[in-house]
Amino acid sequence: MADNVPAWWVSDAERTAVYRVIHTRRDIRSTFLSTPIPDDVLWRLLGAAAAAPSVGFMQPTEIIVLYDAATRRHIQQHFETANRAAAEVYTSDDRAAYEALKLAAILETPLNVIFVCDTTTVRGRGLGRQTMPETAVFSTVCAVQNFWLAARAENIGVGWVSILEPDAIKSVLKIPAHLTLVAYLCVGYVSDFPPQPELETKGWEGARALAEMVHLDTYGRPLPPPAHPLTPTSHNAYS
Repeated sequence: MADNVPAWWVSDAERTAVYRVIHTRRDIRSTFLSTPIPDDVLWRLLGAAAAAPSVGFMQPTEIIVLYDAATRRHIQQHFETANRAAAEVYTSDDRAAYEALKLAAILETPLNVIFVCDTTTVRGRGLGRQTMPETAVFSTVCAVQNFWLAARAENIGVGWVSILEPDAIKSVLKIPAHLTLVAYLCVGYVSDFPPQPELETKGWEGARALAEMVHLDTYGRPLPPPAHPLTPTSHNAYS
């Protein structure tokens, strides 16, 4: 880096790497390896989660790292029950498509990581929560995303299991009643990262165009597209 460039300045190579990690992050379910994650790598991921932004600097996140095989088998059984119930919501072709999806890798990964949120924390002295108390959970979601992106940078896959009854999981993991279960993640090295999200390749749902999500000044008024083509660090460049 040149002497006249400030230390906080992000180089072109660093910026490109960040965008690549963002656009190649995937919800992984089926290509996990049994390779253990070294302790130093795991702590880097946990450190990335802890560095996430939180409203009022409340840092409401608590993290459980789960290795125990018996506990994970218990949670796997619960997932299978919840998954069968979820399948009942769908009919005809949608149900067949749903049942063909692999939606968890609780036992196939070397560890699971669970994020919970203490919405009652006094940290931050309530700053930003008087009008939007849900920002506590939003802050924990930011921690989950930091963990997920850091895992991609370490070539580690993450799969988010949402087909779980929170109270049941809290009981198994002895999570206090006042804490909110936010994310149950299956974490491990993988044989490959798919070029597109699995639910897209399986035909479950297509990706939204960026232009559909962005509004100018008021909702419903589209933002004009860029004058120049998307660059390699732009949205969907690696999809």
